[in-house]
Amino acid sequence: MKDPREIIIRPIITEHSYDMMEDNTYTFEVAKDANKVEIRQAIEAIFEVTVVKVNTLNVKPKVKRVRYQAGKTRSWKKAMVTLKEGDTIEMFAS
Repeated sequence: MKDPREIIIRPIITEHSYDMMEDNTYTFEVAKDANKVEIRQAIEAIFEVTVVKVNTLNVKPKVKRVRYQAGKTRSWKKAMVTLKEGDTIEMFAS
């Protein structure tokens, strides 16, 4: 089994993710090769909460241009994790 800290890379902090926290859903950037079961186990191990549902999506790269040179941003994987009612992740608590 992989180390949970290799699977969960960082939390995603945006206005939309803060709105989703009212529904007990938290957003994280995760390793591209991680599946939903591994993400669930990693969140439960790191934050000691109960995960009800995991939704994942691959974020595609966007084309960016610097002067005459066109390139792309990196692609990455996002996971939206819904926790059991009453559970919270403390680093997001205000």
